[in-house]
Amino acid sequence: MSGYTALIGRIQQSLEDLERVIRRVESLMDKTEQTGDDDYLDGVALNLHGFYAGVEHVFEDIAREMEGALPTGPQWHSSLLLQMSAKINSTRPAVITPETRRYLDEYRGFRHVVRNVYTFDLHPNRVLELAHGVRRCYEALTSDLNAFAEFLDKLMDEK
Repeated sequence: MSGYTALIGRIQQSLEDLERVIRRVESLMDKTEQTGDDDYLDGVALNLHGFYAGVEHVFEDIAREMEGALPTGPQWHSSLLLQMSAKINSTRPAVITPETRRYLDEYRGFRHVVRNVYTFDLHPNRVLELAHGVRRCYEALTSDLNAFAEFLDKLMDEK
């Protein structure tokens, strides 16, 4: 089995896992709205963190497989996101569109906040805003990653 076949499989599995995370966000949002209990927002925030962490794992996998290296330094998270939206000549097309990158950058920044503050310091309106947009972000990501998987499939056919 070629490495690209395995990479395609890992991308598809990750998309399924991310779908589960999105459903958890939506379920917890429903509970927040039904009960008025903002404590559910902690779970929403944790799952939004998990959403971006999962996306980043996919991007790390692609970077290792296609470019053979990951960005380094204090801004490596931002650099990885930019790397995924860039065409790498003679290697691969852009993995994600600039629009998807902009969506994801919001979740990247939020992931950093969740890792570095107490949950009671999170801004509820920001959590709600991101929770309401995560499905749209996921759909854009899914479209981009499916197109990238098709590129990999065609690349294997050419060999």
